[in-house]
Amino acid sequence: MRKKISLAAIAALVASTVIFAGANTSANADTKNRLNLVKPGSLVVGMTLQFKPQMYLDEAGKPAGYDVELVKRLAKALRLKLEIKNMDFAGLIPGLVSKQFDLVSVGLTKNPDREKSIQFVREYMPYTTVLAARTGDSTGNTKAVWNVAGKKVTALQGAAASRIVKADFPNTTLVEFPQQNDAFLEVVSKRADAIVVEENLLNQFNKTNPGQLKKVALPASLSQAFGQWTVQLGNNALDAKLTRWLCSNQEGGYLAKVFKKTMGYTQPALPECE
Repeated sequence: MRKKISLAAIAALVASTVIFAGANTSANADTKNRLNLVKPGSLVVGMTLQFKPQMYLDEAGKPAGYDVELVKRLAKALRLKLEIKNMDFAGLIPGLVSKQFDLVSVGLTKNPDREKSIQFVREYMPYTTVLAARTGDSTGNTKAVWNVAGKKVTALQGAAASRIVKADFPNTTLVEFPQQNDAFLEVVSKRADAIVVEENLLNQFNKTNPGQLKKVALPASLSQAFGQWTVQLGNNALDAKLTRWLCSNQEGGYLAKVFKKTMGYTQPALPECE
């Protein structure tokens, strides 16, 4: 687990940068910087490498996971050098706005507030959001019994999960954390009662921490949504290029193939390309 940093520093501080060589970078496809890149000749991508298996640091400390496989292939197709900047989730949107990178690849979900400052490209990552509690918890399986004063529910700071807590459990106390693992541990340690989280992240946590948490068997999931790539507001050239690339690789089967390999289950259907 990485050391926490203050929120004031998150937007400006990049925890680490990993550079990958793309194909034919000496003759890259954007020599006149038509894509309005932060560093001509490079594709700089902001990520939070703590969401295994979607994106994380492997045992050798190298970026791995679904999103990492995608941006590697993307940079190669664009003939650009790939730079992955790893930072806490709350710093990604401020970092994109301040032009620290060209693309955020963390599966952000669209909402009106975010659309004021960043530009959404296209869906590539399906999400199911659930409520989870400690194994043995007897609160019950309806939203009503959880939506009461005195309950504490955790979520990743600035993520869709936080908005879901506010909308679906307004009577509870929301406790946000800049790092996902801390939100899990707050529940495990009994300092909070439950967590709202993506189901694939809960499954991964349970693999490494068996017997600690369980999905609350609500009648339906809290949310079904799709994460999207995002670029700087107004960068229509890069938006168009990425949209074409995602659609080509979706229709060609690559997205589904790498999703199954990295995430471990069949990719739910993505919206059709127009």
